[in-house]
Amino acid sequence: MADFQGYILVFFLWLLSFILFRTIFTKNRTTTRLPPSPIALPIIGHLHLLAPIPHRALHKLSTKHGPLIHIRLGSVPCVVASSPEIAKQFLKTHESSFSNRPITAVVDYLTYGSADFSFAPYGPYWKFMKKICMSELLSGRMLDQFLPVRHEELIRFLQFMLKTANASEKVDVGGELVRLTNNIVSRMIMNDTCCNNEDEAEEVRKLVEAIAKLSGQFNLSDFIWFCKNLDLQGMNKKLKQLRDKFDSMMDRIIKEHEEARKTNKDDNTVKDLLDVLLDISQDESSEMRLTRENIKAFILDLFVAGTDTSAVTIEWALSELINHPNIMEKARQEIDIVVGKDKIVQESDITNLPYLQAIVKETLRLHPAGPMIVRESSEDCNIEGYEIPAKTRLFINVWAIGRDRNHWENPLEFRPERFVNGRSSQMDVRGQHFHLLPFGSGRRSCPGTSMALQVVQTSLAIMIQCFDWKVDGSVDMEEGPGLTLPRAHPLICAPILRLNPFPSC
Repeated sequence: MADFQGYILVFFLWLLSFILFRTIFTKNRTTTRLPPSPIALPIIGHLHLLAPIPHRALHKLSTKHGPLIHIRLGSVPCVVASSPEIAKQFLKTHESSFSNRPITAVVDYLTYGSADFSFAPYGPYWKFMKKICMSELLSGRMLDQFLPVRHEELIRFLQFMLKTANASEKVDVGGELVRLTNNIVSRMIMNDTCCNNEDEAEEVRKLVEAIAKLSGQFNLSDFIWFCKNLDLQGMNKKLKQLRDKFDSMMDRIIKEHEEARKTNKDDNTVKDLLDVLLDISQDESSEMRLTRENIKAFILDLFVAGTDTSAVTIEWALSELINHPNIMEKARQEIDIVVGKDKIVQESDITNLPYLQAIVKETLRLHPAGPMIVRESSEDCNIEGYEIPAKTRLFINVWAIGRDRNHWENPLEFRPERFVNGRSSQMDVRGQHFHLLPFGSGRRSCPGTSMALQVVQTSLAIMIQCFDWKVDGSVDMEEGPGLTLPRAHPLICAPILRLNPFPSC
């Protein structure tokens, strides 16, 4: 027994020595070529420096080591860009070298071996899906086609808030916003299949929430090389349960759509996004044939990307407005002048509400729903005189760039006026200005930007126009951990009816 324990001790000492030697050797070999880096620990590298909230921790490191730093997360080499100038080099000058997204074990499993669009490697399939996205699925024509859907769901949301106000009750604003955005996405993807059944709609919301939460959870197997095939955190069982549920739901919905398509040949019928995908999958002349897994993985992308991000942006915007009543009042005056008090704000009114648009831009600057853009290099490249090897993970710290004192005056203040007057007034959020990157930039920027802005701006305008929002004291602005910059504490408000008489819906 003693001999066996001795062998185990010798093995672990050998393993530790090997790891230390490898770390020191690699550091000595590359120190002169890589960007500045904090001191790393054996095995875990710089993982210990990322707690509790990674984008904040990386921002702190950048203030000490500069806007371009090198870190090692376990056995994964990474670089972090925290200024618009460095971000532009990665996302524009060297875009072809950073057009891939890293694949995690969780995402790979949930998306049927990365059969989706968001995480597919840059290549023929990704290019085909991007073309379909921009011409068929998320084009201006399709967004106009689904305008009645968005309007109906906003009215449903408004009626719920009206009922809550009349009962003098409080509401979890974030929870109701997730319900709103999930219903919009659900109906755009598969018409009324889920939304007519409240229990089923709630099941979809919980499923999407669980998938998003698990996708953002730290997984040792993604970073520690000798843990790659180990399930030390017990995630595999949860993964299988979630994908089985999603699989079952989508198989049933796809089957229902296929049966309906056989009996309904009317060309004038409004198609949902699932119909479009099924058309492509059955088109023998299509440039690429979509498999059932491609369709399900793409729909999962839409659910996860389109639900929580928009809801959390509206929640942050309302939180800022409650804490800044003078800005809330200025926004109301603009709406009252342009729209009036006898009708509800419509999407078509937004272009005439520049201050409202400025509020949304300022919210996206301070509270970007995607606080970090993540890419992976496909080849060696040179940035600022530093050599960035292939297979290096890239983090663009969008949250930090929005707080860069070199480019934003009083960056921690919530001041929508900066987007109304001065040099920032012409700045957009679509990736052309690297000081403001809430939707990314370049070929892998968010294809759903237009839809997200329509939902966020119109929803916020309605909430400003129709209600006062009463809270106990001021709103806590603490951030929580997660992929989409959630609030640490839910926004609980009592909506108070502002318009009397209330316009008919």
